[in-house]
Order: sequence, then C-alpha cells, then structure tokens
Amino acid sequence: MTTLLVTHSAGLNHLTPAGHPERPDRLRAIDRVLEAERFHLLAREQAPMASLETVMLAHPRDHGEAIRNANPREGMVRIDADTSMSPGTFEAALRAVGGATMAADEVMAGKVKNAFCALRPPGHHAERRRAMGFCFFNTAAIVARHVQNSHGVERVAIVDFDVHHGNGTQDIFWSDDSVMYCSTHEMPLYPGTGAVGERGDHGTIVNAPLRAGDGGERFREAFETVILPRLNAFGADFVVISAGFDAHVRDPLANLNLREADYAWVTERLMEVAAERAGGRIVSVLEGGYDLQGLAGSVAAHVGTLMGV
Repeated sequence: MTTLLVTHSAGLNHLTPAGHPERPDRLRAIDRVLEAERFHLLAREQAPMASLETVMLAHPRDHGEAIRNANPREGMVRIDADTSMSPGTFEAALRAVGGATMAADEVMAGKVKNAFCALRPPGHHAERRRAMGFCFFNTAAIVARHVQNSHGVERVAIVDFDVHHGNGTQDIFWSDDSVMYCSTHEMPLYPGTGAVGERGDHGTIVNAPLRAGDGGERFREAFETVILPRLNAFGADFVVISAGFDAHVRDPLANLNLREADYAWVTERLMEVAAERAGGRIVSVLEGGYDLQGLAGSVAAHVGTLMGV
C-alpha cells in the first residue's frame, strides 16, 4: 500500500486580500515540491465536494448555512479581521472536507496506508459555531466524527503541531471522551487558548505549549514527555494529524524554530503510535505554514516520511 495525496484546484479559487498569508500560492508550492521523483509512487486523487450533512458532523446546520449564505457572488466579504470569503471560498471549504473524509474512507478500506490532504482553507480554528482564524469548517474534527459514524471507529486521536493552538478542535471535543486532542503550539500567541490546565471534561485535551524561541529540542521533548505517553495510553483506533508547518524557523507569523527534520521526526513518532493499535491508519490535513520555502520543504519531509521514502 502507498500514501494517498488528495488535492483540488478549487483550493486556488479561495482568494484572500493582498498580502494575506493564507494564499493560493501555498498550494502551488506544495504541488511543485510533490512533483519530485521521490514522490512518484504517491497515489493521487481529486477532492470531491462534501455535503452540508457531512459538515454537520462537527457543526450545527445553521453554521454551515451561514457560511454558504455569506459566500459572495463577486468581490470579498470579511467574516472577521483575519478571515475573508471570495466567490470560490465555499466550494474550496467543502472540497477540503470532502477530500479529507474521502481519504479516511480509502484508509479505512485498506486501499492506501495513510493520506495527506493538500487542501485549503485550513480548519483547526473553526469552533462548533464560529468561523475564525482563516478557517470555516473544522476538517480534522469532521474526519474524526466521520470515521466514528461511518466506520464504527471508537477512539480517535487528533494531533496538532501547528504553531497556533487549535481552539476550534478543542472546543468541539471538550466534553467527548472518545476523541483525544493533543497540541504543541507557541504560547502566548493567537488565539490565546491552549494552556496546560485546559484538559477537557474527561482529561482528553492535552496541551503542551512552547515558548517563543523554542526549537526542535524542546518540541521533541514536549512530544516525548507529554503527548506520546498520553497517546499511547489512550489507544486510538485512528489518528488525524492537523499538519501546520508554521512553527518552521522561516515562518513569518510566529517565533518557533523547527526545521524539516523535526517534522519528519514527529511524523515517524505518530506513525509508531498509529501502528500500535490503529493499523497504521493516519489522515493528515494541511493547516498553517506561510513561508513558501519552509512550507514546501516541511511538507516534503512529512509526506516522504508517511511514504517511507
């Protein structure tokens, strides 16, 4: 079995204001780096559009309808100071969800061993009833609910190494003992959540915040001493990765100093966790990463490790 790459050109049609860091060129940079010879064995699929019913696995119907109704026919509209919609945004958001849930289906069916979804907009800041932080629908949360509802998976782990805390994912699963959410992130930093003491109603929220200036050594220590022991004790049947690459030393939006080797290392560790009980089943979804060179190199390290090349 190989690794599946899911993408779609609709992601290029989600336009953001000039100078906005979450821009279509992010997908172009990923497309270019994954055309290299070492990635020729990737299985490649186009992302289908999800239905609003799929979105409703993690959001109420009125949230999905509000995003649909806010989508402009022309120009741009602002949802908040950071989050804008263009005419192509709603389709791109539905394909981000549809691509990730399709990837989960392929992994669960044993057609591929794992998957990476190079789709935008990102999702981990989207709370149950609120779009924010460049995000409209929480793709990682929807994937977790999808494998539970459609495939009978009991326990799902979502692991988030984006430099910003996934407040939306934490919000959605705060009271759910069947989903563990683990995050490393810089703190203090947007969105202001993610303290160690935020543990959820059942202790299944695991935050391991880092400080500005921390690099690979502290990042690896946080995983080895905090996150990996909790994941191993939880015993997930499926692993979702919120794969943000904005903790890279080159990234303009934060102050951590990770490098490509750190992303390869954490991917390998999470593959070991997935192999223990989940049959190696992993779906990784793109979150942040805003320096194009840092993003491309980090995605190559992540995907290459998923492939074992």
